[in-house]
Amino acid sequence: MWIRVWHSNRNPQLILSYYLDTIQKLGHMPMVTQSDPGTENYGIANAHTMLRQWHDPALQGTLQHRWMRSKKNVMPEITWSQLRRRFTPGFESILDRGVDEGWYDSNNTLQVMVFRWVFIPWLQRELDAYQDRINNTAKRRDRNKVLPHGVPSLIYESPEDFGALDFKIAVEQNAIDHVRALYIKPDHPVFDLVPPNLGDHIQLCYEQMGHPIVDRDSVWRVYCDLLHMLQHGADDPTLLVVSGDDDEELEELSLLNNYQDLPFNEDGYYMGGVGGGSDGQVRFGPVL
Repeated sequence: MWIRVWHSNRNPQLILSYYLDTIQKLGHMPMVTQSDPGTENYGIANAHTMLRQWHDPALQGTLQHRWMRSKKNVMPEITWSQLRRRFTPGFESILDRGVDEGWYDSNNTLQVMVFRWVFIPWLQRELDAYQDRINNTAKRRDRNKVLPHGVPSLIYESPEDFGALDFKIAVEQNAIDHVRALYIKPDHPVFDLVPPNLGDHIQLCYEQMGHPIVDRDSVWRVYCDLLHMLQHGADDPTLLVVSGDDDEELEELSLLNNYQDLPFNEDGYYMGGVGGGSDGQVRFGPVL
């Protein structure tokens, strides 16, 4: 549903924003969310629980999120492994080239900021293309799997055409707005690619360069040219850099208290609410 590159992956507000942006775009949410037990996922656990209870009051008192211990969060781990194998190596070699040539020093704040400004949007475009390709390519058929076979995006949009059930739950925009206002501060620095004043300065330099295309062949050249302009311009760009400790991003977020864990059967399938569905029927559904 999303693959994001950013200068932080630890802030629960940032991680939650990815989830809320996704379900807002889709117009629906899963029955249950699932993740590793890291505190960066507390925002999703809390927000999804509130959203599910907003739409189904019978779920009050249960945490609508499942914590998976090490090596148990299988589907995301498979996806991450495939990304590391298929996508990452070629881009790592591109990044290593700049480090080996001495173009980038992680201890130089200005270089770090220019690197973020140039490389993060480019890598995000590459990740978006990878995501689109994976979602629209049929996976190799595996007769040992009971999951539907075919193009993932088609299965997701029309599961009934593949003999599967549809567990997507429509979500109201005002519900999303409520949890977003409750848990996310839109002016938090973690949402800035670089400090805004410096970003404006870099953008001006980029425009003066004629908006050069940024791709795998030109990305380091654009970075070096921008850095040179900034370092030799009339204004001192270091004055626009707000230095700070990355740990300042890690604001504590507590998990909802006194919520009962969801019931699952021995095969790991969710069994509706506590004791089954609100109509007394036990429902089995995949964890998404």
